[in-house]
Amino acid sequence: MEPRVVTQPGPMVYGICYCPVSKHEVLKSEGVADSKTLTEEQREKIFDKIKENADYIGWSLEIISPMYISTSMYKRPKVSLNEVSHNSAINLIKRAIAAGVQVSEVYVDTVGPPEKYEAKLQEIFPTLKVTVAKKADSLFPCVSAASICAKVARDRALKSWSFPENIEIDNWGSGYPGDAVTKNFLMNSLDPVFGFPGLVRFSWSTAEKILEEKCVPVLWKDDEEEEDKKDDTPSVLQFFARKQKGSTDDKPTVPPPPKKKRHHYFTERCLAPVTSF
Repeated sequence: MEPRVVTQPGPMVYGICYCPVSKHEVLKSEGVADSKTLTEEQREKIFDKIKENADYIGWSLEIISPMYISTSMYKRPKVSLNEVSHNSAINLIKRAIAAGVQVSEVYVDTVGPPEKYEAKLQEIFPTLKVTVAKKADSLFPCVSAASICAKVARDRALKSWSFPENIEIDNWGSGYPGDAVTKNFLMNSLDPVFGFPGLVRFSWSTAEKILEEKCVPVLWKDDEEEEDKKDDTPSVLQFFARKQKGSTDDKPTVPPPPKKKRHHYFTERCLAPVTSF
């Protein structure tokens, strides 16, 4: 079983394919290879063959929306893109096992350092033989098949993408920062106040840079609160009674109550009481 992730803009698609190890050579004979080395037409044909050979190969996908990814990366505590990817892979493996697939070996195209990722998966699935490697989609036929399934699904999702923002854009390129078509898409779809349409991950470093340079600057109130926290933090001495300086009275003074901290529900959502509208 092999998870495979593809990139931006748009949703992230994680896919797995599972088959007997003895069928790896059969997959090669069917033309299965790293999806990046194949044309769209070739990927579609191989995907059809994978579906036709359901007697020995199966596949499953998880499509993660751009909004979910950005929300995860901006939430508190932050969930990194690597962790989102890892969680998706783990869920797909568990889903296959729950469906009755007799999994014995797992081959994974790495997201992050392969050694740490492999150790993480091995701890979660101690009875399985786990192999995590760079460029696994070009090393193991089943990973190649998973990458094809993921790429075909993502291409189809993007072709039928409906913009709720009512914009008309037919081509957004490959999704890589160096692609001129992708750059034009980002600039042409940018709103100076609301940013990009929902197809774009706001947490993508390329998108973040454009937002900072081209959009109306925003100052969040909770950012100011974070900076002022040091001044608002009460001294531990306030919680102990002490004599007033120069006083002969042994009666201790009562320290003022500490400033009440706002609940995180309000600070995380930048909510504050108002008296007028």
